[in-house]
Amino acid sequence: MKDFKAFLLRGNLVDMAVGIVIGIAFGAVITSFVAGFLTPLIAAIFGKPDFAALTFTINKSVFRYGAFLNALVSFVLVAFALFFLVIKPVNALVARARREPPDDPTTRNCPECLSEIPVAANRCAFCTAAVGAGA
Repeated sequence: MKDFKAFLLRGNLVDMAVGIVIGIAFGAVITSFVAGFLTPLIAAIFGKPDFAALTFTINKSVFRYGAFLNALVSFVLVAFALFFLVIKPVNALVARARREPPDDPTTRNCPECLSEIPVAANRCAFCTAAVGAGA
């Protein structure tokens, strides 16, 4: 029982559980956004938000392709909402964070061999070229 308790309380397992719970809650938010805003927008444009009644019959067998279309449209709208409301802004923030140059660089590139050398170096440690003191 002691080993089982240690397994349950390991950091990775608890972190994963928290991530799953937050992911489920976030999925509910995105699903409600799609159902509350994007699906009515499609209904306003195309006139029919629910395709569940669409069917066709072959040899007395009814094929309900409307339910598949509902699921497909819902998937595309959820993917669209996630991409433009989460992925694009996060990627922009990450790119902005990476672009910021360091305030006070401590190294520079050697003009001869392009190795990274200290700013104050007079000679490259790799190719021994005279590079002059950096500013």
